[in-house]
Amino acid sequence: MNKIRIAVLISGNGSNLQAILDACQSDEIQGDVVAVISNKADVYGLTRASEAGVPGLVVAAEKGEAREAYDARLEAELAKLDADLVVLAGFMRILSEGFVNRYAGKMFNIHPSLLPKYTGLNTHQRALDAGDEEHGCSVHFVTPELDGGPVVLQAKVPVFEDDDAEELAERVHTQEHRIYPLVVKWFAQGRLAMADGKALMDGEPLPLAGYASDD
Repeated sequence: MNKIRIAVLISGNGSNLQAILDACQSDEIQGDVVAVISNKADVYGLTRASEAGVPGLVVAAEKGEAREAYDARLEAELAKLDADLVVLAGFMRILSEGFVNRYAGKMFNIHPSLLPKYTGLNTHQRALDAGDEEHGCSVHFVTPELDGGPVVLQAKVPVFEDDDAEELAERVHTQEHRIYPLVVKWFAQGRLAMADGKALMDGEPLPLAGYASDD
């Protein structure tokens, strides 16, 4: 099986990047991270890339630059890489509709909530404020709707009475590092696709909460 070419977009620490790098290194994922692109310089994710022998690039927004202009520069870098898959791993920019549509079915994001609950920011505190008994994370295909693309896989964690947002986030991060490489593995195996706004696994539409949502 041919290895896929993966580009990972980050803005910070890159812990999900590390999970994917490790899975590629161990051949759990039949793919190679061909570059890590950050919109910020001096982030630890770029150090992770360097330590793994993966090129790291910084594509920073220029003052007053329109979103579409930035995305055009980002797309130019991705085109040079000939990437089969774009993985958003803590990339803290909203992408333009044109950019997203060009990578439709070939771009994933991971979001720290059980989508469609709590799109956007501050998800852990919002789950606590709502008195939720469970929380979690979702890997989804990226569509122009923010955090609104079809879900491939979710992982749930319990919410305890004495939790604060930091403790809850740590519990969720542990699950993120488990499920994101798994979804990338499935994509590399040719098992995942997106059609008509739905995620398909082995040609069959997945439920709204993704694969094995009742597990």
